[in-house]
Amino acid sequence: MPQTYLPPRSQMSRPTFTQRVFYYSIRLPINLFFMIFYAVRFYGYNNMPCRGGTVVICNHQSHFDPPLLAAGLRRRLNFLARKTLFRFKPFAYIIKQLDAVPLEQDGIGFEGLKESLKRLRNGEMLLIFPEGERSWDGSIAPFLPNSLSIAQRSKCTILPTALAGCYEAYPRTQKYPNLFGKIRVIYGKPILFDEIKHLSEEELRFLCEKRVAELYNSIR
Repeated sequence: MPQTYLPPRSQMSRPTFTQRVFYYSIRLPINLFFMIFYAVRFYGYNNMPCRGGTVVICNHQSHFDPPLLAAGLRRRLNFLARKTLFRFKPFAYIIKQLDAVPLEQDGIGFEGLKESLKRLRNGEMLLIFPEGERSWDGSIAPFLPNSLSIAQRSKCTILPTALAGCYEAYPRTQKYPNLFGKIRVIYGKPILFDEIKHLSEEELRFLCEKRVAELYNSIR
């Protein structure tokens, strides 16, 4: 695989002080919300890398998934957001304060890929949903081709993650969530780059899909 250019640290984009304050100030309210209404439980904290660029991959069940995963991680999490979401001003303000990486409608795009690689090179965490969209029935859909290309190019650690209960709480067919229920999140054993550097994109996709499915089945 050809090497991907990663700029020196001095060129890295970093969140502003205001963005950092906003991010960490909303974690407690989000945690309280999920604890009160969904008795959320997190498992596998010991599997979480303490430092270094990390690609968090997870199944995608609802709009709850990104804030829930961010609230459960000790480290700051970077998000990917479609450019169309920036059209709604109130939501655009939140996305900008979270310093989300804009995506093209039909994929991550060159600029999104470059910015994602910058942040991983800077030792940050990046969330990816390899299914590409929210589940229609709660089950895990096949991971999309090239959905893990960032992980391969960045040579970073991959953290398999799974959640259960978010579909029942907020299915994509409903405008508003169902209050009260149970949500579980589990972080699996990290996949180091040395373990996957000889794998093809298809083999890596199969491995990651298998790991996430195993985690999901363990907390259903």
